[in-house]
Amino acid sequence: MDIPDMNLWVALVDKRHVHHARSQAYWEENYDQGFAFCRITMLGFLRVVTNPKALTQPKSPTEAWKLYRDISVIPQVVFLPEPLELDSSFQTLTTLGDFPHRLWTDAYLAAFAMASSCRIVSFDDDFARFPGHNFLHLQS
Repeated sequence: MDIPDMNLWVALVDKRHVHHARSQAYWEENYDQGFAFCRITMLGFLRVVTNPKALTQPKSPTEAWKLYRDISVIPQVVFLPEPLELDSSFQTLTTLGDFPHRLWTDAYLAAFAMASSCRIVSFDDDFARFPGHNFLHLQS
């Protein structure tokens, strides 16, 4: 199962997004294997789709929740709770070498993927720096 990063979820729903075509192709190519939100990708999605600096036509909080709910009822989409092993993996990834403060969320998602035996899918190549997890870097 794939855990799309919030940048992928946003690109999927925003037809004007620079990565919309690539995200749509990824969705169609991987539809049968399933997709998952976790709390951090859900929150990131809701935050970005309501941000006027991120979208030319941002959603109201009510519209953002409706959009999230519409996606979450697709049979191939699930919500994964935090795995029990998450903290250990998260600590390991954030204490390796020179850890930049801007990567806390990425490290959390990489650890979540490791502990859930899932694959992170993102347009952000920062995930490649974390060892031991399955990562698909989408490029346009």
